[in-house]
Amino acid sequence: MSLISLKPAKAWLRLPAMLVAMVLTAILAGCGASGGAGGDAPSAVPGGVFPVTVEHLYGTTEIKSPPSRVVTLGLSDQDAALALGVKPVGVVDWFKERPYGKWPWTKDLWSGTQPEIVGEREEYNMEKIAQLRPDLIIAAYSGMSKEQYDTLSQIAPVVAQPKGYQPYLAPWQALSLQVGKALGQEAKMTELINQTQQKFADVRQQHPEWAQQTLAVADSFEAGVYDAFTSTDAKALFFKELGFPLVADIDRQAQAGANTLKMSSEQLPMLDVDRLVWVTSSEQANDRIRAEPLYQRLKVHQEGRDIFVPYENPDVGAAFSFNTVLSIPYAIDQMVPLLTK
Repeated sequence: MSLISLKPAKAWLRLPAMLVAMVLTAILAGCGASGGAGGDAPSAVPGGVFPVTVEHLYGTTEIKSPPSRVVTLGLSDQDAALALGVKPVGVVDWFKERPYGKWPWTKDLWSGTQPEIVGEREEYNMEKIAQLRPDLIIAAYSGMSKEQYDTLSQIAPVVAQPKGYQPYLAPWQALSLQVGKALGQEAKMTELINQTQQKFADVRQQHPEWAQQTLAVADSFEAGVYDAFTSTDAKALFFKELGFPLVADIDRQAQAGANTLKMSSEQLPMLDVDRLVWVTSSEQANDRIRAEPLYQRLKVHQEGRDIFVPYENPDVGAAFSFNTVLSIPYAIDQMVPLLTK
């Protein structure tokens, strides 16, 4: 399961800026004044303080008044919005599953509302977005390009990735705060971030022994090929915040800016650490990993210090892959018992 794709919406990016503007104007006019697609317009952001100005990767954006129709284009941005009581009218897909009504940490917050799917990762459907008539577009945890930002800015104010980070490399705290600022609820989001960090701190206090145990997180999508996650990946960061030191060699051998180190079977000894967490998409993948002769030689496997965690059913891997203020508490509650068996 690949979690990040950096393909732009090429069909729209080939259009000259003036032509894009004309097309979007026609789309918006065709939607009428009633609010366009996506159902009834939700109420304005609850408790927000406006106007606000948000710095991001491509400059600054001013949001003058509380938005009532928010589209989120980051892979997990909807979680931060939901945590603040905002239900986006449009979202992008990630796991090829509808990102609403499914995950246990957001199901109650959606309350049956179904946003429009406006793309998959960075393949944005500009026409759908325009038809939703958003008054704010947020793309914090995304790979949105400058060209896409310029195009989207002709539809509504756009808050891009946090300034100072490459796409997908900002920590969950910065991503959450970016959404909080855009929604005029920086103080509330800061409170939620502090509560989440305290939950991590409580686990570290309860398990000081983890500070002496190196840990690696890995996956395998095909036979003989393994992906170890670097310290910039959300999954590795989750376990680091639980108190585990990560394996420095993974970062050293990975390409600059990469979130994984691709390994062959011969490189599996790098994963012979104190604790090894496999996050995989099927039992078949787990069985294939366990059957690898070179893997069977690792002490971490022989001594039962490896853990196989599914992305879904139960949704544990998805929770620490999202790594948001909503999914982290769920992930902690699910993972700590597995780590203490």
